[in-house]
Amino acid sequence: MKELVSKHILLGLTGGIACYKSAELCRLLIKSGATVQVVMTQATGQFITPVTMQALSHRKVYVSQWDAREPNNMAHINLSREADLCLIAPCSADFIAKLAHGQADDLLTLLCLARPLDKLPLLIAPAMNVEMWKHPATQRNVAQLARDGTYVLGVSCGEQACGETGDGRMLEPAQLLDEVIARFQPKSLAGQHVLITAGPTYEAIDPVRGVTNLSSGKMGFAIARAAREAGAAVTLVAGPVSLTTPYGVQRIDVRSAENMLEAVMQKASTASVLIATAAVADWRPMQASEQKIKKDGSGQVPMLTFVENPDILATLAQSARAQNGELFCVGFAAESHDLLAHAQAKRVRKGVPLLVGNIGPATFGQDDNALLLVDEVGHLELPRASKISLARLLIADIARRISSGAK
Repeated sequence: MKELVSKHILLGLTGGIACYKSAELCRLLIKSGATVQVVMTQATGQFITPVTMQALSHRKVYVSQWDAREPNNMAHINLSREADLCLIAPCSADFIAKLAHGQADDLLTLLCLARPLDKLPLLIAPAMNVEMWKHPATQRNVAQLARDGTYVLGVSCGEQACGETGDGRMLEPAQLLDEVIARFQPKSLAGQHVLITAGPTYEAIDPVRGVTNLSSGKMGFAIARAAREAGAAVTLVAGPVSLTTPYGVQRIDVRSAENMLEAVMQKASTASVLIATAAVADWRPMQASEQKIKKDGSGQVPMLTFVENPDILATLAQSARAQNGELFCVGFAAESHDLLAHAQAKRVRKGVPLLVGNIGPATFGQDDNALLLVDEVGHLELPRASKISLARLLIADIARRISSGAK
């Protein structure tokens, strides 16, 4: 998706081995529709060349504040006035210290200090050794930058180029791309805690077999990303799926419907919105066999007794917090036919203000979908589009309902 069309990004690079990730980040930004202007410090050239970044960005790279290409010799002013967002990735401990103390001894620090604070947001992606990251001086500087309005992104934990292991690794390019995209999304759910269920559940028959469905979890994960983009704190309770957790989202992995209900109930007391996208199995075997059920050659199929699974959505919708308007509940219906009729009936049966319907066989495992929003006064069709696009539309709709006090 071209999610950054018409956006101009200033990408600053400081000295550090994580510069190799910046090349991929630049490519991803451009692939998403942005134009990218790279600015490097002198130290950056020890790790990656301006030629590489010029080839990827399709623009000449700036290194010096005395760049003769600027007729007024004010590259720090010109570049910052043209941009929509400035991202420093990687951002070294030295550069963080300079920013925190307002130093301006090269083009990139000049640019950051001279930028219009109300028009050009500054994001930094720290990258350094674990001990440098933990050092009180670095943490003081990071805290000061946050107070000054800089968006300080997190760091990841893992093996480092020095051979040590711990916090301090720069986030991956795809995560940084998501952060950039998120900065341009309206913060319509700021201050909200959104609890989301996603994916299928798996109900064991024996140690190697079970009852499940074809839900991939992609719609729920897209909604989790969109809710976080909108400024919410997001908890994602996920059934057995193979999907990457959206950055900044708390994920709880579960297996069965009973596991999912338990996890949801633990988080529901602090949630203000529940979006139940999970395709929860309606039934489970009354008792799973401890050993694999073997066929004996007789042609007879073992008899299994099933019981109904707990209704997670209805349980939460009937809770005191939902009834008092403290928890806004949204349900999903994956149907195979007669979508509107089934969605309307399910909304009433579950007792929720908003029910989102879709045709399961047409969306399971796909990257796109079509949604039907059903409430007490009617319905609204959202035509087929990417799941992230639909997720953002749904989140915007939910935010409007919350702000208007819809029940």
